[in-house]
Amino acid sequence: MTSEVVLLHGLGAARSQPLGLFGPVLDGLGVPPGPIAAPDVRAHGASTLIGEPGDFALDRLAREVAESTRAMLGHASGAAAASAPPAGVPTRPLTIIGISMGAALALRICLLGLLPVERAVFVRPAFGDRSLPPNLRAFPVIGELLRELGPAAGAERFRHTDPYVRVADESPAGGRGLLTQFTAPDAARRAMRLVEIPRNRAFDADGDLGALASRGIRSLVVGAPRDPVHPFALAERWAGGLGSPLERVPPRDDGQPAQDAAIRAIVGGWLSRP
Repeated sequence: MTSEVVLLHGLGAARSQPLGLFGPVLDGLGVPPGPIAAPDVRAHGASTLIGEPGDFALDRLAREVAESTRAMLGHASGAAAASAPPAGVPTRPLTIIGISMGAALALRICLLGLLPVERAVFVRPAFGDRSLPPNLRAFPVIGELLRELGPAAGAERFRHTDPYVRVADESPAGGRGLLTQFTAPDAARRAMRLVEIPRNRAFDADGDLGALASRGIRSLVVGAPRDPVHPFALAERWAGGLGSPLERVPPRDDGQPAQDAAIRAIVGGWLSRP
């Protein structure tokens, strides 16, 4: 596989999420830690940036992530590279792996040509061609409750909202996942991320997805059933548009360790192929 890898986390998570999931995979493939870039997206993890609503446009976040990646991997970078690809874009091929929001960011990076991606893995995609689709409507509710009531009172109120009940009824693990947004570091101060990011589209039409193959980018989509925040039907749509394999892993309600093990086995096997 390519020697340099970019790992992108999900909404409300941090770089530790993909590092924890895929670190063992990359180690098993002989990828040393140095060529692995796992940036924290704006208002996540160690990032101190918040800004204004417009700063959470998906393409703007994708450009920031690409700039951070260039810095982490020691590539030449600069404003010109971020605003006018491919000038200043590194030439060494990359593998990019994104989870949920990270999958959407990875797709935008590929479509905008911000990094020289050779292979892309999209795990449990949650964004499609609609702003604030039904599967993401819980997040702005969480964001507003965090701003109005704070983490503890906000979480208690959220348990009685329709967005939470709909998710938790279908997937108790999905409901617990939504509640973790209230206990994330600096959750109230960073609530804007939950309000604004779900308003983004990963693509405008299914035909956009086909552009990856025309750019010579090989891709893989991983989805799970019974996941109302990351619908398997959306993973099927991504795979169909990309013309890529779709791999099915166990639902989170069968146990997170089982899902993680399946994801590692599938992604490791796919990356090991020439």
